Amino acid sequence: MVAQKTSQETLAIVRHSASHIMAQAVKHLFPDAKFAIGPSIEEGFYYDFQLPRALTPEDLPAIEQRMGEIVASNVPFTYKTISKTEARKIFADQPFKMELLEDITDETVTIYDQGGFTDLCRGPHVATSGEVKAFKLTSIAGAYWRGDEKRPMLQRIYGTAFPSSEELAEHLNRIEEANKRDHRKLGKELDLFSLHDEAGPGLVYWHPAGSAIRLAVEDFWKKEHAKRGYQYVYTAHIGKVDLWKTSGHWNFYRENMYSPMVIDEQEYVLKPMNCIGHIMIYKTQLRSYRDLPIRYAELGTVYRYERSGVLHGLSRVRGFTQDDAHIFCRFDQLESEVMRVLELTRYMMKTFGFESYKVFLSTRPDHYAGSLDMWDEATEILRQSLIKSGMDYVVDPGEGVFYGPKIDTKIQDALGHDWQGPTVQVDFNLPKNFEVNYIGEDGKEHMVAMVHRTVLGSMERFLAVLIEHYGGAFPVWLAPCQVKIIPVADRHIEYAQKIAGDMIDEGLRAEVDARSERMNMKIREAQLQKVPYMIILGDKEVASGNISVRTRTGEQMNNLDLAAFKEKLNAAIKSRALD
Repeated sequence: MVAQKTSQETLAIVRHSASHIMAQAVKHLFPDAKFAIGPSIEEGFYYDFQLPRALTPEDLPAIEQRMGEIVASNVPFTYKTISKTEARKIFADQPFKMELLEDITDETVTIYDQGGFTDLCRGPHVATSGEVKAFKLTSIAGAYWRGDEKRPMLQRIYGTAFPSSEELAEHLNRIEEANKRDHRKLGKELDLFSLHDEAGPGLVYWHPAGSAIRLAVEDFWKKEHAKRGYQYVYTAHIGKVDLWKTSGHWNFYRENMYSPMVIDEQEYVLKPMNCIGHIMIYKTQLRSYRDLPIRYAELGTVYRYERSGVLHGLSRVRGFTQDDAHIFCRFDQLESEVMRVLELTRYMMKTFGFESYKVFLSTRPDHYAGSLDMWDEATEILRQSLIKSGMDYVVDPGEGVFYGPKIDTKIQDALGHDWQGPTVQVDFNLPKNFEVNYIGEDGKEHMVAMVHRTVLGSMERFLAVLIEHYGGAFPVWLAPCQVKIIPVADRHIEYAQKIAGDMIDEGLRAEVDARSERMNMKIREAQLQKVPYMIILGDKEVASGNISVRTRTGEQMNNLDLAAFKEKLNAAIKSRALD
């Protein structure tokens, strides 16, 4: 049965089967366990349990050992279709299975059994447990039943499985490398940012080093947008609830918005989007067809309610800054404007070192605003823009936002992980609701076409991607400290400070390590901080006016001309060299 499936389908079946084997092992060790769900996922599988005690990592080897025994026994996976009445008898002591049964509209259900362990499942599974050749349990986490924080907290065991031990070993090596590059770990080691539960979960505090990286990204972003005719704006962080009722967010997006606050007997909310602020600016004047397109750009901070269980470092937060822009244009300009955005997207990704990415055309969801004709027209414009831009894409049915279809780009980092990145959305709904118009050549009012777009995504998530992509060893143009100057002795400090001052005046990020520590320790710490270049200054360097340079990879260059070094450094920064 498995051999007839595609390799990806085969992997999913093996992993789903492994989740059932894990559940059987847990049942053996914890006879009173209550079972929830156990699907395969992109990186492996998991199963959620309610157990008599909290699991620890020390429990995983015992579960793995029992799983190994089940695999070795090579028991068959058998299935049968039974009535819901019979299923209720089988799962009478399993409350989560009973709840799932009540959600099934059919009068019959499918169950699978292996070695005496029976589970409610649609399948498919491998023929026998022996087909799960290589597996590993990787972690334990908490998970609310059905993702609802008002429901019971369950214990989730994650694992992964592969058809061969070689593939498993390769995957575990990738996990090990990913753990080394985890932006939460590197953020702490490199002193880039922090999050504080006592100040509010999901809210980021940028430290000087992290702020330096972010400023470099933002400065580049602003310059490139100015070149392309964008005008930079700032908008308020709160607004009257009525604005969001008019936009449709209050009906379609309310669960992601924070509760209103009352000011002067009026209800206000923290903005979840920047688009309405840009509309307010556009509507302050009467616009002519000759004025269009108008492109407003903003690094605008927004606030969205995320459940505490899904918060994750910089990549899932409650307050974040979008590299946002909105384009107001005529309908005949729409396709060319979208193509300009796609060109900018590709340029930005290439500059930051992302050569691999996936593009999706996300179409109308079940709940949407506007007419079908408007949706069809907007979707076709995005499709034609992708085709004419020569970009390969996949249709992602139903994944558009409520007010329009969109193009989603997922960036692939150095480890092959996909991250949500740039988006381009066509919106006919907000211009209609807010009467966003222009005076046409015929002297009459016409509705604008509106494009929402980001070319990086949120700054927080994008910085998480950058940190993990480079493992914290940023290209010199992004590095928080580009040059660390290390005097060998106190008598060399004055010269070190002069060099640092000159570099800072030229716009370089240079620091002097004047601590009373051994030189080798200073070099080692600079390497751990992944500083691209260290200038070592001793008697010979002070006397000659030349410098000795050490790179973070350990390469040593002696008797270099200081001016020539700075010239090459500035050239690398100006060109945004990646190596």
